[in-house]
Amino acid sequence: MRLHRSLFILVFCVWLPLVRAADQSKPGAGNARAASLAKRSPRVQWSRQFLVKQAGAIRDPKLRAATLDLIANPDTCVRHRAGLTPERKADILQKLIDGGLLEARADSTFPNGVISGVFTPIRDEGAACPKLPQPFEAAPGSSFGGHHSYPGGLMLHEAFNEISSVNFAGAYRRVYGSAGADGGEFFLNQDLLIAAPIWHDWAKAIVFQWNADGTEFDELEFGGDAGSKTGAHHILGIAEAIKRGMTPEFVITLASAHAPPANSPESKISGWIQSAAILARVDPVANGYLRRDAANGLHVPALRELGQFSNTLLEYSIHNLSDSDFTASGPAVRDVQNILAALAPEFGFHPAQPAEYNNGFRNPVLSYCSAERLLVIYGNRGLDGVRSEIGAIRPRLRAQ
Repeated sequence: MRLHRSLFILVFCVWLPLVRAADQSKPGAGNARAASLAKRSPRVQWSRQFLVKQAGAIRDPKLRAATLDLIANPDTCVRHRAGLTPERKADILQKLIDGGLLEARADSTFPNGVISGVFTPIRDEGAACPKLPQPFEAAPGSSFGGHHSYPGGLMLHEAFNEISSVNFAGAYRRVYGSAGADGGEFFLNQDLLIAAPIWHDWAKAIVFQWNADGTEFDELEFGGDAGSKTGAHHILGIAEAIKRGMTPEFVITLASAHAPPANSPESKISGWIQSAAILARVDPVANGYLRRDAANGLHVPALRELGQFSNTLLEYSIHNLSDSDFTASGPAVRDVQNILAALAPEFGFHPAQPAEYNNGFRNPVLSYCSAERLLVIYGNRGLDGVRSEIGAIRPRLRAQ
């Protein structure tokens, strides 16, 4: 075991210095390759089909149609980017800066400037119906080296979160409704609990595009001060929901993914919604997504019968809980990357050749097998188990 651990550290140090500061002023050069790989992965395709089935169970016709359009229509319109001219983009950036929601100094450090982080290149830029730069199913779950960071990883992440959301709701109904029964009278909006995990990370198909060497675009963080800003994908997804006229209940549930609403400063969620509304060119107060106090401060409104004592619906917290898969999936990718780097030479690949290694070995192995599965196999059967698992897909590696 000590020898294996030393080998992993040695190989990982060789693998680590991958160049990721690629040109982010145009769609990713590796998007098509990633889409082809995700299309061939049975694991990714099962996850996609599961999400489409879940979306079809949404009862509200407007929310159901919009959700299916987002994930099943390859030519879905990115509504919050429709008709944007360079002048309008500049105006939006200035409003974000003036509102303390975007750091102007980041323009000198982010690849191609903050405009490429807020307005990451998409297809048919500036048109009435701009489109995703890659298929939804090709996107990774996070930045390169993070959780689900391989083509189609977003599908697995969302499928897991979808199941978690529905199961969490079932547990709340069973325990806090009629004890031990299905808790049917214990009202939770099932549409919110189905749709929010599907929508939340949708914009990762915009933010995390693929470079030619199999790495990913960097992601800009904004939406507040240093303690409140978050990944662009989160804000862009909220912007799309606002632009498509989704309800305040849904938008606030969506915004709660990155902050437990009862245990985080309310300014986090209100700042993210304000940022998203600026991107969508929609007044958040007039449309019920936020409210102003007597001092003109922005707050999350109280919905349904909430009021004097609370503005937090249980659905907000359930959605936040359901987005916790990364706590295990992030370490899984970290550890499995070391395992793959150690085994790669046996399959004709080497981490010191990043483009060939990522495109021909790392990304395909993770897309077909998943890091979580490989880590469990390693825990039970060691390197021989992982070696056997990769050997079963070896012909597919050569097809890259």
